[in-house]
Amino acid sequence: MIEGPLERFLFSSRWLLAPFFLGLVFTLPILLLKALKELAHLIANAWTASESEVILGVLAFVDLTLMASLIVIVIFSGYENFVSRIDASKHRDWPEWMGKIDFTGLKLKLMSSIVAISAIQVLKTFMNVGNISDRDIMWHIVIHLVFVGSGLVMALTDRVSEGGAKRIDKSASPAG
Repeated sequence: MIEGPLERFLFSSRWLLAPFFLGLVFTLPILLLKALKELAHLIANAWTASESEVILGVLAFVDLTLMASLIVIVIFSGYENFVSRIDASKHRDWPEWMGKIDFTGLKLKLMSSIVAISAIQVLKTFMNVGNISDRDIMWHIVIHLVFVGSGLVMALTDRVSEGGAKRIDKSASPAG
């Protein structure tokens, strides 16, 4: 008697996630402003900057671009996985991958993006090694390795659980 209304209420509660995704949309213009500022600085100093300074500026721009892409992935994949499907037929330029990322794929894409962003930070550290303490360099490397290790463990865990799910499916089938 109470089960039906409770389940409908719980299912409807997924809409409480929508404001989080909307909040993420509002972070994109902030990243855009930072990226435009970085680009303007890069252009203004292009003739006088050293090669290392130009590379650091480009890496900062790539870093912001990756972060913005990561936010878009989280917005669309998270919304589709947890809130509601988006009718892609109404959007001519809808990327094919967007409707096909499940929670596992979303986790792996997020972790891959975080590792890429972390790698860029380590590269920026190495490009600026003369101005950074050995302790800070060590921590950048350690943090990056933790992200890499976490990504590998996450991928391995998903791979193992996926294999277990396939074995269960085969044993449950009439032919298995």
